[in-house]
Amino acid sequence: MSHAMDDDIDDSAAPLIEHLAELRTRLIHSVLAFIVGMVICFTVWNPIFNFLTHPLCDAMAQRGHADCGLILIKLQEGFFVAVSISLLGGLVLAFPYISFQMWRFVAPGLYRSEKNAFLPFMLASPFMFFLGASFAYYVVTPLAFDFFLGFQQAGSVLNDEAADSSGVAGIAFQGSAQEYLSLTIKFVVAFGLCFQLPVLLTLMGKAGLVSAAGLGSVRKYAVVAILVLSALVTPPDVITQVILFVVVYGLYEISILLVRRVETKREAKLRAEGYYDDEELDDVAAAEGYDEEDGK
Repeated sequence: MSHAMDDDIDDSAAPLIEHLAELRTRLIHSVLAFIVGMVICFTVWNPIFNFLTHPLCDAMAQRGHADCGLILIKLQEGFFVAVSISLLGGLVLAFPYISFQMWRFVAPGLYRSEKNAFLPFMLASPFMFFLGASFAYYVVTPLAFDFFLGFQQAGSVLNDEAADSSGVAGIAFQGSAQEYLSLTIKFVVAFGLCFQLPVLLTLMGKAGLVSAAGLGSVRKYAVVAILVLSALVTPPDVITQVILFVVVYGLYEISILLVRRVETKREAKLRAEGYYDDEELDDVAAAEGYDEEDGK
């Protein structure tokens, strides 16, 4: 009897060891891809940094500043700027390959129908992240930087030969390269992650974890959560917070529509296969307080 139990344990442990070995292989490939991408970005960190400073330079040029140079407050700050750019750029370059490795690890355990359902979300996730990052770079950061630069003040400066005789202290922007880079990356990553909301909620709706009626019923709580999120992930200026709130709330409403579309397709498939019960659905909808006429 004990020998039979030992054999069962060995047989069940073998697949687990194989899965762990497969996971280790995929992780090693992903880390190597990230290192390669990081090395590539480290060699060209100057053009990448110049690209990231375009919103600031444009905002300063509109205010009559010909120079938009940033300063290094600490001796090692330039090196850490290059490292930060390399880390972010390496992750961006390696992300498609990392996603492919994740798919190769998960796909063997999925049925064909599950693969067909899951693969579109794997493709939509990086697209939505880049869409959110682009929105942050081309729309949000120029508005935010213009808002921050509005607090400069013309007046006397230390090295100005024609200093204002009134003695008014001048307030001029002399930004730290590392602080500016951290702020820009924060904008880009925050909006990129927020744009994942439709993908996440639609996938959860596909799995039956959330419903359009359920998301609609907690809309007021979602508004409060989005307001808190906007205050946490953006600098303390009203313009950026309002933009993030409007965008994320719009994505939440879009997610409800996408989940409802998923539910409609699922119901049509079940009805075609003869598994759909209209009376049971009405009971569930009544229990959730769902009104089919207004969709709330």
